[in-house]
Amino acid sequence: MKSMGRWLCALAALTSVSVGARAQEVIVKVGIAKALATAATMIAVEKGYFKEAGVKVEVSELDSAANAMALLAQGQFNIVEGGISVGFFNAIERGLPVGIVADRVSTPLNHKLLIRTDLKDKIKSPADLKGRVIASNGPGAVTTYEIARILKAGGLSIDDIDIKVLSFVQMGVALTNKAVDAALVIPPWGYQYVDQGVASILADPDDYADPKPLTIAVNLINTEWAAKNEAMLRGYFTAYQRAVRDYCQAYHGGKNRAEVIDILIKTGMESRREVIEKFPWPARNVNGRINMASVLDMQDYYVRQNLATKAFPAERIFDPRFVDFASDKLGPFEIENKASTLEGCK
Repeated sequence: MKSMGRWLCALAALTSVSVGARAQEVIVKVGIAKALATAATMIAVEKGYFKEAGVKVEVSELDSAANAMALLAQGQFNIVEGGISVGFFNAIERGLPVGIVADRVSTPLNHKLLIRTDLKDKIKSPADLKGRVIASNGPGAVTTYEIARILKAGGLSIDDIDIKVLSFVQMGVALTNKAVDAALVIPPWGYQYVDQGVASILADPDDYADPKPLTIAVNLINTEWAAKNEAMLRGYFTAYQRAVRDYCQAYHGGKNRAEVIDILIKTGMESRREVIEKFPWPARNVNGRINMASVLDMQDYYVRQNLATKAFPAERIFDPRFVDFASDKLGPFEIENKASTLEGCK
């Protein structure tokens, strides 16, 4: 009986420790602009990386990161994953506590500027886009910046076209109905519309990016909250970057590709297995670093377009401490599939 009593006491102690550990999990509220790149967060959730770091992630979907700056600044989100929009730079100008802490999508983006199939004999170069209606997911969105870079190669500017704001899902309908002449579309929708015969590829923004690589989507953070949670965030981004490495191995055709696809489907990031298996994925910097020259060029564009009024230095825009800590802890990254010739995710 004494032995049984000691065993029960030990079990009670273990249970207490377990409950205590769960009670100490920090909740991190993450807003995501749903895309294949969200795989990293979902991998870290599904494989328990965040849990090992003592973090419980609560994910909410966003229509666009551009609309989430106020929510991030107010603390309704701690982290937002999405594109770099003019809303981010305007938030800095207003003194809001927001900043970039990690890359999410960098060259090759696999974004495409599509034209209606009935126009492929009329629109053969960026110069032929003058006066055309082009769909973007926002006037101050990064997709509009990408359109501007392509237009510049044809001697045109945003002022020479008509921007129509649509969601990526709506763009397929608009191309079919001839409501727009062209659209800047992200994966997987871009490839899907080409596959369906709705559109043809006119240009790839990666070919017009200068400087390269082009960083277009990031992890944004509430900087006031971050200052109070630095130790936890080192663990959070170590878990996150561990999942980024899993994503990059799958991106390069590693042995875990089927597992990552299963996670994307299970978590609702993409329901069509054939789409994920068939079409290229967006790349990213495996160490979480952004190309600051690219982001500063984007900022300058917004200022020139009078969408923003002031340019800020690199140190106000990007804080690399957490991803650098993660990279040091995780060590060098090596691509498992040595036969991969894909750019990016390195």
